[in-house]
Amino acid sequence: MSNNITDKPELPKEGTHSTLSALDLKSGAGWLASADAAVRERFLNEFGEGGLCALPFLFEFWALPHQLPPEGDWRSWVIMGGRGAGKTRAGSEWVRSMVEGAKPLDKGEASRVALVGETFDQVRDVMIFGDSGILQCSPPDRRPQWKASEHKLIWPNGAEAQAFSAHDPDGLRGPQFDAAWVDELAKWKKAGETWDMLQFALRLGERPRVCVTTTPRNVKVLKELLASPSTVQTHAPTEANRANLAASFLDEVRARYAGTRLGRQELDGVLLSDAEGALWTGSMLDAARSAQVPEVDRIIVALDPAVTSGSGADACGIVVVGAQMQGSPEEWRAYVLADRTVQGVGPSGWAQAAIDAMDEFGAERLVAEVNQGGQLVEEVVRQVDPLVPFRAVRASRGKVARAEPVAALYEQGRVSHVAGLDALEEQMCQMTARGFEGQGSPDRVDALVWALHELIVGPAGVYRRPRVRTL
Repeated sequence: MSNNITDKPELPKEGTHSTLSALDLKSGAGWLASADAAVRERFLNEFGEGGLCALPFLFEFWALPHQLPPEGDWRSWVIMGGRGAGKTRAGSEWVRSMVEGAKPLDKGEASRVALVGETFDQVRDVMIFGDSGILQCSPPDRRPQWKASEHKLIWPNGAEAQAFSAHDPDGLRGPQFDAAWVDELAKWKKAGETWDMLQFALRLGERPRVCVTTTPRNVKVLKELLASPSTVQTHAPTEANRANLAASFLDEVRARYAGTRLGRQELDGVLLSDAEGALWTGSMLDAARSAQVPEVDRIIVALDPAVTSGSGADACGIVVVGAQMQGSPEEWRAYVLADRTVQGVGPSGWAQAAIDAMDEFGAERLVAEVNQGGQLVEEVVRQVDPLVPFRAVRASRGKVARAEPVAALYEQGRVSHVAGLDALEEQMCQMTARGFEGQGSPDRVDALVWALHELIVGPAGVYRRPRVRTL
């Protein structure tokens, strides 16, 4: 199905007996909303009274792309999105598509469904009775009945769906199913155990399937599920469903959470991962968030130059950091002000980007690692600005050894971040005691580490005096 409003189907010529239904269900409601009044009137007239009564329950017509199951022979479909992105509605409609036949009493593909949520109350109040739950989405002639004493939904065609709580994994021992809908898997306290028990229970029919609707969290069970070759995924941010959300809600959450890791997770629906043994964690970076930056004493730009160019080359890390240096070294604080990293621009391009960052923030010095480029790095920079205050630094220790004292500053609460440093923070969470576990090189982290060594770690060491033992 396409929701592109430019994909407008050709309308049948007036006076013919053609129907719009099959063609328009594939095109979705988007084109109809943008059509002129005459086109909409013809659509409604051609559809007929029976079609118009059924139209509100034909989800294929109204659905957003991420709400429709992918084609192919998959076992698990994960719908991962932000808050309000329409995940619950997609799960409810998928259950309907599995249990309903062509007519109200016809059998569907599945007849025994497991509905698994964090608690029984959440299964009942969200997945079954909620505004986007199964009962609300079902047409009157196909609406199932809730049998509270057995925690079951029973359809007119005999299909059943049973509710289960993720707090009780053993509740899934014994029953067997040909389909399941799992909601908010990443929140469950016993997610691994419950998911395992569900897999053993999905053993009926020719191809038992499960639909998982969840806001992403960095938990083992979700990462393993997404990595499985039998899993398919659709994704959407909260914004994708803005037509069905209060404008004031979107304005508020944008203003409050835009540019934060929490916003990327809860609004953009992005799975943010902290590597095992990471020097920086998501919670550590969330605690470093600063809404305001005070006046600072020094600002520098740190540069980790790329030695190659082109689309496949490593990025050139460029990070701007300021510092307050009043009082003793233990009281100094740093503020990460910007990430101006560039990629594929060549030496003159990254040199210009670094100088532009200095001009933008009034930085007093450019610090650049020269292990790879040597004297050439400074020569390239001075071709852009011959008078730039430049300091070359050379790594004598590994990346982890250089990063550890900088990570300690974060643990002490002495470094703050402005909003909008998502790419840098994602790299930071993949830097571990064993090395960098992300793809490519941690260019942004390298630039950050050089900046904080220049501003805090190195100068503070000058103030330290060796302890003198008195006899």
